[in-house]
Amino acid sequence: MHPNPAFRQEPREQNLAFARTRGFGVLTVNGPDGPHASHVPFLLSHDASFAELHLARSNPISRARLPAPALLVVSGPDAYISPDWYGPHDQVPDQVPTWNYVAVHLRGTLEPLPGDALQPHVDALSAEHENRIMGKRPWTSEKMTDGAMPRMMRMILPFRFVVTSVEGTWKLNQNKSPEIRARAAAVLAQGDAGAQAVAALMRDGLQAETR
Repeated sequence: MHPNPAFRQEPREQNLAFARTRGFGVLTVNGPDGPHASHVPFLLSHDASFAELHLARSNPISRARLPAPALLVVSGPDAYISPDWYGPHDQVPDQVPTWNYVAVHLRGTLEPLPGDALQPHVDALSAEHENRIMGKRPWTSEKMTDGAMPRMMRMILPFRFVVTSVEGTWKLNQNKSPEIRARAAAVLAQGDAGAQAVAALMRDGLQAETR
């Protein structure tokens, strides 16, 4: 997490909403030979007290000694920021390149779940994301042929990540003047999808400040 308080003003609810919407992150657990990391989809509970996820049986985290402290890193859009975008050098001198981004860290404890929790978990996880897709009938595991789903699920295990703290960094040039931020956002808006997403967040922040 970036230490500058200017980038850490968003409330807990906003950080959790971001993590819930993303639903995908990097899970890290310390192992005997160093940190283990795995990219995982997850489903955050309604009260955000825990997240449920699954891992391959062969994943080193699955074989770790659990329960164990863990970190779930949820990343959002990011973009390079050129100092040239802030304005003429004679008006905005001595600026340096930086990177704007959004990230939320969930800290907590990873614990295994019993085997009978796996089917409800994977059904709920697929339902969460299928229901976000417009224009098609949601996929469900009932579409699988007999025996296919249980056979596949033998390769994965269910886990619960108990959330103990939430930290968020929304680094969007809040340490610059509104004019400078608006200039940078205007250039970003002409870039790729990631840059456009950062530009939108920067503009949302500027609008919120003027309300």
